[in-house]
Amino acid sequence: MCRNIRPLFNFAPPATEEEIRAAALQYVRKVSGVLKPSQANQTEFERAVAEVAGVTRHLVQTLVTNAPPRDREEERVKAKARNVRRFGAGGRG
Repeated sequence: MCRNIRPLFNFAPPATEEEIRAAALQYVRKVSGVLKPSQANQTEFERAVAEVAGVTRHLVQTLVTNAPPRDREEERVKAKARNVRRFGAGGRG
């Protein structure tokens, strides 16, 4: 899976449209192997992003869990700490 696609389910506040679209864009880029489509493929590329975003939105909105929602900022801090442990203080995060 793409490293840039982040979990979107069970967060407070819920995933935004921008986050859902960004995940869809990363997915379409990955499966197509194209970072920026040619003009000939632009329409289909954008259609795929919109369709994947729609399916993702539906999935995130309809999944159920008994777990309490995760806090976005707390998860961001944890991820940053993992990156420091993995890559060092001057790492990627």
